[in-house]
Amino acid sequence: MIKNSKFLTVPELDKIPWLVHGFGLAGFGLESLADEREFSSFHPVVLKQLHSSRVFCLYEKPLRQLAGDGLVTSATGLMLIIRTADCLPVFLVDAENRAVAAVHCGWRSTAQKILAVTVDLMVKKFRSRPENLLAAFGPCIERNCYQVGPEVAEIFTRAVFDSGKILSPADRPGKFYLDLREANRSLLINQLGLRAENIHEIDLCTFCQPDLHSYRRERQTNSRLINFAGIRGRLI
Repeated sequence: MIKNSKFLTVPELDKIPWLVHGFGLAGFGLESLADEREFSSFHPVVLKQLHSSRVFCLYEKPLRQLAGDGLVTSATGLMLIIRTADCLPVFLVDAENRAVAAVHCGWRSTAQKILAVTVDLMVKKFRSRPENLLAAFGPCIERNCYQVGPEVAEIFTRAVFDSGKILSPADRPGKFYLDLREANRSLLINQLGLRAENIHEIDLCTFCQPDLHSYRRERQTNSRLINFAGIRGRLI
């Protein structure tokens, strides 16, 4: 992890010359992207996030706001934006075919296997090979800070996740700790064919870190972390 005063990056992704990316800290907003000289030429694409498995493939800037939770592109000049405040932001990168995805993985999207939809789209549109994809996980709420009810646990069990790895009994009766990172990591490795060594994580908990927004900690705020990824070059 590389940290400046505004956002975090993953060293393995920093090595890709055509890629820009970052997981924003509290106080870094959409206007901050425009203020950064390196990013000012990009066109930001901001979803109306639904906690769904809807993923869009973009070849040019959209004419209207899209509603869903994942974006994929091989076009230069688009900045894919995912907003989070406890959910897990994930970037997928195809270095061979110059394609990138940004995905919002809350518990609902995770249970619907939105990363499977994204990988399948990259395979179909860009001939991506899952074993060569790179993944980057940003900050999210960690297992020991994230309790869910039995109905959520049942949804993950029915969705054929390894519940023994991602769920454990919490201190409160009927509650479970949910590990969003492990759920998405195991999906990528065990079901989608990514290599474990190609998955890189920023291991910070949004609930515990004061310089990150957390919906569960702050409750009364609509503030979100801005996570961004794009391909260098002028938008045509």
